[in-house]
Amino acid sequence: MSDKTIFKRIIDREIPATIIYEDDQCLAFKDIDPKAPVHVLVIPKKEIPSVSHLETADAALMGHLWSVIPRLANDLGLEGGYRVVVNCGRDAGQAVDHLHFHLLGGRKMTWPPG
Repeated sequence: MSDKTIFKRIIDREIPATIIYEDDQCLAFKDIDPKAPVHVLVIPKKEIPSVSHLETADAALMGHLWSVIPRLANDLGLEGGYRVVVNCGRDAGQAVDHLHFHLLGGRKMTWPPG
C-alpha cells in the first residue's frame, strides 16, 4: 500500500480524475462527491498537509492558487458567485492530508455552511 495521499496519486496519474486545469504548480479536478452543481478541488502539486503547515516560502504558491481560482470560476460560468472552502484538520472536515480548496457554485449558497 502506498503512503501517498489520493491527491498525490491523482497528480502522479496513478488514479483517474476529471482534470479541468493544470499548470506547473497546481491541478484542478471535479470532486467525485459534489456538494453543488459545480464542485472542483484545486490543489497545489507541492505536498502540503494543511493550512497549518504553510510556511513563509509558500506565499507565492498560495498567491498563484488564489489567482487560478477566480479564473476557473469564470471559465465554469459562475457569474452569480461562488464559494471557496478550505478545511483544516479533522474537526473541520478535512478528509485528505493534502491542502485543497473546494470551489463550489452553480446554486445559491446558504449560511452558516455547517
